[in-house]
Amino acid sequence: MKRLHIHVAVENLPQSIGFYSALFAAQPAVVKTDYAKWMLDDPRVNFAISTRGREAGLDHLGIQVENADELQEVYARLRQAGGNIVEQGQTACCYAKSEKAWIDDPAGISWETFLTTGESTTYGDGTGERVARVAHEKQGACCVPQAAPGAAI
Repeated sequence: MKRLHIHVAVENLPQSIGFYSALFAAQPAVVKTDYAKWMLDDPRVNFAISTRGREAGLDHLGIQVENADELQEVYARLRQAGGNIVEQGQTACCYAKSEKAWIDDPAGISWETFLTTGESTTYGDGTGERVARVAHEKQGACCVPQAAPGAAI
């Protein structure tokens, strides 16, 4: 079963954790000094916030899958949707190890499609990432793939 992913950049992590914990009536499943994540079942969403290198506001949206077959299904949907698909492959970001790809929707909002394969002890440094335009990007941000021509799934 797939899960919607929403990542919001925030300025004050403790204040934002308090707000979203009240809104969701749940404490985050992961809390780090610069990041928090709720894995909610109602609504079924992976909701993350961070203070890492971006302006406050919507950072990106995504679809998290549970297995490799679902990932291939979503990759096929990306190809059908059209646009520049960026295959990031295996990476460590947001305290997780994942395989992922990115695409921008017609409004310019970046969508991440990913399968989480494990945990990471670090947020990640963006190593190995390629092209993706993440909303409200600031220099030095993790998880923003750098330009590579012709990348495709």
